Amino acid sequence: MNMETERRNIKKRDRMAVILYYCYFALLILGVVLVGRIIYIQCFWNLDKDVEKFYLPRNIKSKIEPERGAIIANDGRLLAISTPMYQLYMDCTVRKDYFKSQKEPMKLEQEWLAKARAFCNGLAEEMGDKSADEYYREITAGRRNGEKYLKIGKPVDRETYLKMKNMPLMNEGQYKSGIIVETKDSRQYPYGTLARRTIGYVKDNSNSNGNNHIGLEGKYDYVLHGEEGKVWLKSTENGKIQNYDSTFVKPQDGYDVRTTLDITLQDVADKALRKQITDDKSIEMGCVVIMDVKTGAIRAMVNLMRDSTDQSLNETYNMAIGLSSEPGSVFKATTLMTAIEDGYIESLDDSIPTNNGIIPGYPPDDHVRGMKYISYLHGFKISSNYVFRYLAVHNYSDNPKRFIDKLYLYKLGQAWDFDLDGLQPPYVPNPESPSWSATDLGSVAMGYAVKETPLHVLTFYNAIANKGKMMKPYLVESIERNGVVKEKRGPSVLNASICSKATADTMLRAMKAVTSEMGATASRKLRGAKLQVAGKTGTSRQTLTGEQIKKYGMQNPYVTKDGSYTNLATFVGFFPADEPKYSAIICLKSYLIRGSVYGGVLPAAALREIVDQIYTMDPDLGEVLHETGNMPEFNKASDKKAVEKAGNNKAVEKRNGKNNK
Repeated sequence: MNMETERRNIKKRDRMAVILYYCYFALLILGVVLVGRIIYIQCFWNLDKDVEKFYLPRNIKSKIEPERGAIIANDGRLLAISTPMYQLYMDCTVRKDYFKSQKEPMKLEQEWLAKARAFCNGLAEEMGDKSADEYYREITAGRRNGEKYLKIGKPVDRETYLKMKNMPLMNEGQYKSGIIVETKDSRQYPYGTLARRTIGYVKDNSNSNGNNHIGLEGKYDYVLHGEEGKVWLKSTENGKIQNYDSTFVKPQDGYDVRTTLDITLQDVADKALRKQITDDKSIEMGCVVIMDVKTGAIRAMVNLMRDSTDQSLNETYNMAIGLSSEPGSVFKATTLMTAIEDGYIESLDDSIPTNNGIIPGYPPDDHVRGMKYISYLHGFKISSNYVFRYLAVHNYSDNPKRFIDKLYLYKLGQAWDFDLDGLQPPYVPNPESPSWSATDLGSVAMGYAVKETPLHVLTFYNAIANKGKMMKPYLVESIERNGVVKEKRGPSVLNASICSKATADTMLRAMKAVTSEMGATASRKLRGAKLQVAGKTGTSRQTLTGEQIKKYGMQNPYVTKDGSYTNLATFVGFFPADEPKYSAIICLKSYLIRGSVYGGVLPAAALREIVDQIYTMDPDLGEVLHETGNMPEFNKASDKKAVEKAGNNKAVEKRNGKNNK
């Protein structure tokens, strides 16, 4: 019995051992499979790309905008700077569902609306663009309509934003107030419209080209913009956060651009030009450019254009570099200089016969009627067309190219690289071209048949002031970062000598006569200025445009059928005349008119205003009291008695004053 039981137990244990063996073997195989699977998954398996996006957080590449560099004046004052601006939005539905789940939902809703009302009162005070009631109606309407992203007011600066953070509702945080704040850099111009066209703009802080890139902002966008940074974000339940497993590229902020502009001079020139043309509705546009004689640095560039709708004057077009037109009599200085350099004029006092102002092929000049002879100086002073036609036709008819080549020497036949885009190339006719006519030589001599920008004309006159050395105009002194100069710009020479020093001195004499001698074209406005000015006036008619011809018809290339024409009035020169520090040009262009706008009137008056203001501001130019006076000797008895008497009278007056009190 016991043996049988023992055998059964042995068989039972053997079966269990077999079962355990199979279980062990099965688990071993399963373990091997699992380990193999793990190794496969870890080393070889890749999730299907179409499936992966449903299981893994998506990486999002985001740009980090750099801080745009500043544009600064020559003395460090900020002309353009990027500052953070704050735009408010509101989720008007905030806590609305939560209030409904509470015991007293109406009470909680009314409390929130009361805070919203107080918030609107603060908005009206800080923003100033809407009333508190208007803001409140917008928010309550947005709450009724389920508006989750209502724009609140306009962007505000940091100072205003910090004040607003303490206002009711807003001080409770985003999740209770529903207020969302978005920060974005905004370009600010501390001096408003001053030099606005010269400073320019870029419509966005991105590197691109086109009509959206204007002025210094556009030309130097590649410097000001900086380099964008990159960051990878991933989505989570709490929004997007940085993915630290991905690369991060830090942005490089833009460089600063230091200009040659003197913002004080810019203000003076802007006000002087506005004063002359604001009330004269016949003037379409005007410009002023002031340049440093020795370096070519532009200290002021004003460009005003009249708005056809409200007649306001705004910096919307750069006339100084964009208008290439027939300059008129200011171009006569080139003819005078050429004749002097070539030896055809030995003295400005030499005279030529007037022939009643008639040169065959040209209109007569009434300025010289009744005169038998006229000197070159007098001809320049009264801006006689006859004198300068005579100089060109009499001396260069057999070789007009010799005359025209001098204009290229003066850099009046070519454009040069400039710190602003849009400098128009000038035009000078070619004597070897089939289009050259028999009258072109005499026309060029008096400023017609050529086209020049105001900046080209000023550059030529600046060279006269600089004794023949022609400097290239420029607007940018240096590229900087945090005050450290990274790239130095500065003066450069266009032509080391356009004329001899003796010729420059002779030209100076002629130009001083224009502003100081009786009967000269600019003496009425500039004679007696606080600093003597040397210069030249010019008044020219402009050729009609195709649109004007189509609309009004054409009597000749300059005059419509009804007798209207467009005038360009110019004064260009430098001061103080004998030791020039600044050169300047003022140009005014009229609408189609039947009267005249003269260079010796409004432009000269504007320059007079500028010169007198500079005299009072610049210690190097104004009068200075020197220690050269002598004190009178004090040794006469009569002097002592007089002083004693004066002292006694003073004492009596003081005593009487006390008694009166």
